[in-house]
Amino acid sequence: MSDYVIPDPEPKPIDEKLSMELRHLADNAVLKGKPSGDEKCENCRFYLEPYKEISYCWHQKLRILVGAEWWCQWWDPIPEDQP
Repeated sequence: MSDYVIPDPEPKPIDEKLSMELRHLADNAVLKGKPSGDEKCENCRFYLEPYKEISYCWHQKLRILVGAEWWCQWWDPIPEDQP
C-alpha cells in the first residue's frame, strides 16, 4: 500500500478566471423557477420542445435544460406564423 496522501485542492489561476467569468454570467442572467405572468419558457420561442416539462433552451446566452414553468429576461414569444 502506498503512503501517498492526496493533497487538499488548491485553486489555480484558471479556476479564479473561470469563477469570475461565471460570476459575471450569473449576475447578468435572470433565470427564475416561476413564470412572470403569462411569460414562461414553455411559450418562449427558444424552448425547443414546448410539449415537454423539461426541455433545452437554445438562447445563445443560456443553452441549458430549463423547466416549462421557468422564465428568464430573454423570453420572446413564439411567432404567430410558427406552429
